[in-house]
Amino acid sequence: MELLIVEDEPLLANQLKKIVSDLEPAFENIAITHTIAGSVRLLQQMPQPDLILMDIELADGQSFDIFEQVHITAPVIFITAYDEFAIKAFKLNSIDYLLKPVKKEELRAALNKFHRAHQRLNISGSIQAMLSEIQKLQQQSRGYRERFLLKLGTKMISVDVADIAYFIHENGFSYLHTPQQKYIVDYTLDELENMLSPKQFFRANRKCILNNKAVIAIRPWFNQKLIVEVKPPTAENIIISREKSNRLKAWLGE
Repeated sequence: MELLIVEDEPLLANQLKKIVSDLEPAFENIAITHTIAGSVRLLQQMPQPDLILMDIELADGQSFDIFEQVHITAPVIFITAYDEFAIKAFKLNSIDYLLKPVKKEELRAALNKFHRAHQRLNISGSIQAMLSEIQKLQQQSRGYRERFLLKLGTKMISVDVADIAYFIHENGFSYLHTPQQKYIVDYTLDELENMLSPKQFFRANRKCILNNKAVIAIRPWFNQKLIVEVKPPTAENIIISREKSNRLKAWLGE
């Protein structure tokens, strides 16, 4: 049988290889990859392995990105630093997991579960759901921004995110708008998007992030696009693409 270990820590990868070799001599071929890119290349070149041991957090991103580039049908045992309560999504998807530091007895139990399976698990459909769950957990862990410290002349002021109407990118700068004032912020819109709660803020387009409290109305535009009216008004129309229109409506509570 063939096994693939996806783990960016070489020491841990070799430890896993040794433990598996001791527990399961039937795994005659054990390959190791350390990155998303390396895993994708290997999986594109080789037949599907019989089993994959996969760390979630790799040096070049989350291992879920691998599933977006390669169709994987092999069963996967995920390795993660999250506690059992936080990763309940894995159990719901019938995919086993191991907590770091990996213990030999737990790996043995996971391998036994693998052997009890009568057919390969088709996990590709559940990857997006698990990725969403992990992202939520990470966001809950680090928390969203609640305030921004901003320069106003020779002084600095603190602005609560609840008082922000929207963020706009103009002339190479990012601006924070409240109903009364406009401030430069030292972040890109991509960075700001990751700092803000998606329940309260929506990335309207590449130039604008909206607070739901600032939205007055939406109206149809050409080619099934939408225009969003906000307070205070913006210098240019905020246009929502056809692809984002349904997401905007859902965000606003349709």
